Amino acid sequence: MSDKTHPPALRPLRPDVVSVQSQVVYGRVGNNVAVPTLESLGLSVAAVPTVVFSNTPHYPTMHGGALPVEWFEGYLQDLSARGALHALRAVLVGYLGNQGQAEVLAHWTQVLLAERAALRVVIDPVMGDHDHGIYVDAGMAEAYRQHLLPLAHGLTPNGFELAHLTGRPVDDVEGVVAAARILLAGRTQWIAVTSAAPDTWADGEMQVVFVTREQAHVITHARIAAVPKGTGDLFSAALTGHWLNGATLPAAVARACQVIVQALRHTERAQCTELLLPARVGSPQANSQIQARELVRIRQVFSESHWSHGSCNTPLHT
Repeated sequence: MSDKTHPPALRPLRPDVVSVQSQVVYGRVGNNVAVPTLESLGLSVAAVPTVVFSNTPHYPTMHGGALPVEWFEGYLQDLSARGALHALRAVLVGYLGNQGQAEVLAHWTQVLLAERAALRVVIDPVMGDHDHGIYVDAGMAEAYRQHLLPLAHGLTPNGFELAHLTGRPVDDVEGVVAAARILLAGRTQWIAVTSAAPDTWADGEMQVVFVTREQAHVITHARIAAVPKGTGDLFSAALTGHWLNGATLPAAVARACQVIVQALRHTERAQCTELLLPARVGSPQANSQIQARELVRIRQVFSESHWSHGSCNTPLHT
């Protein structure tokens, strides 16, 4: 009889969030933004790359491409096989490389949702913006509509992407709300539309419109001159992290807006070509003067699908 003792069984690493997004060697987009943002909020992250590029496409050179679908599927399946998903709280989806990845991701997510009723799915349907138009395959809009949007609890499109997904005009807040509610079906409970209705912005400000079936809020924040890539990825990650940490959804949206302002001010001061993240995503600014400049205002504009008269304006510091 052997006198050797067996070591205790070791537990697998169990992330709070699986973040499915792009990866770049140089720059701050996709998982290069989402992972440090979520980790700064005390969350453990498994990063699944959809593409690996040397940098974003607006530089003179770029190398890399979409990960093969069989690799991408293997990454997801091996997370399950390692026993890593028993404590999973959210799946965050950003830039996808092709329609095949959308189909694989949808199937994997459906299995997870069947097993974990409390799992939250947040999807940023990355397709383009007002400045550059569509920068993904033409079929990606239909791939999102068919495979992924029905699985999402929340969506974070920009105004351009909302218009492309719905075919509706989004020139003013009322149009944004009407278009967003087209996508509020089945599992989907909320939409946070970034860079919403830019023609209605006041000088030095921009806005996010947060929409549910019953209400809509406009969240206004400072507009910073710096325009690095990756702010949408930062917004989605910060919103998801604050939501997981117990903030109400309107508050999580407002806090994500303030993270954007902090990051852009930091980037502008450094005169950097790439997005620089704030030092503390989850903590208030110590300097009250800075905090006052980065005030985020949230007001309810719709209630029960109608314009609300005498809507409130509530300043929110985070």
